[in-house]
Amino acid sequence: MNPYAKLILITSIILGSSITMSSNHWILAWTGLEINTLATIPLISKHHHPRAVEASIKYFLTQASASALMLFSSMINAWCTGQWDITQLTNPTASLLLTAAIAMKLGLAPFHFWFPEVLQGSSLTTALILSTVIKLPPLTILVLTSPSLNPTLLTTMAITSTAFGGWLGINQTQIRKIMAFSSISHLGWMAAIIIYDPKLSILTFYLYILMTAPVFLFMNMIKTTSLSTLLTSWTKSPMTNASLMLTLLSLAGLPPLSGFLPKWMILQELTIQEMTPLAIIISTLSLLGLFFYLRLAYHATITLPPNSSNYMKVWYTSKPANSSTAILASLSITILPISPMIISML
Repeated sequence: MNPYAKLILITSIILGSSITMSSNHWILAWTGLEINTLATIPLISKHHHPRAVEASIKYFLTQASASALMLFSSMINAWCTGQWDITQLTNPTASLLLTAAIAMKLGLAPFHFWFPEVLQGSSLTTALILSTVIKLPPLTILVLTSPSLNPTLLTTMAITSTAFGGWLGINQTQIRKIMAFSSISHLGWMAAIIIYDPKLSILTFYLYILMTAPVFLFMNMIKTTSLSTLLTSWTKSPMTNASLMLTLLSLAGLPPLSGFLPKWMILQELTIQEMTPLAIIISTLSLLGLFFYLRLAYHATITLPPNSSNYMKVWYTSKPANSSTAILASLSITILPISPMIISML
């Protein structure tokens, strides 16, 4: 892709996200989301491959449907209340339609069907953008409208997302699909707490970005997209694979790594809110996701290729390690000791 075209698309994504996150009017928020959609489609389809074209079409149809549903819900609310303010969502029907629309944009179950296929048809860098930056504006709208949302619907989506994200990711061999189901599972944790503590939900998403970005960047550096190629990636960069293993374990939420912090705080807040059954259910379902995280870590650092073919192995990658990737990986592993300060800020 032309560097100038890529610059325009990235700038458009930043502009669209900024418009949506800083607006109080439904039309402006919808405009920002549409700018994001139109700027993301060329990034998905930049590789002239049938899978990339299919992924871009699926992404466009899903996002257009979700945007139309969101605009419809805001019009219903404005018709009944006379308000176009995002925080003045008081109509129950509009609230249900908005929740469904945002769930489609985020990839929350049962509207998760498009996300793994789109990530599989995208490059690793585009998959990183789809998993992190693109999800921030819809999540911001969900946080702004959280006092008006239906708790039962969000709780059901949270349990369903955690279950589907763990269960459907077990048999996957493509790393992008595994990361897609990982994102769905983490979104379930955010949906479970967003009504009771919206700030904690945003903090969970920020920490998820901090842990997911190094994984995609490491995979892009060693040119690995499946478990079969991950088996021999230790020959390219041993230190990268060691960092990748720790980052994956942090993403799984194992103590004493950084990924344990948001899950610990969410379970604590759910218990305080007398939602102990929900805390038990989502913590139990997260064990499904732990399986494929451990499998990824095992393939990355412990095993040898399960064959005896005499093919040339690449010893050490010619691409130098990026300092920003190393910083992100370090933060994704070592944040847990400052958890008292983070809790006091909330």
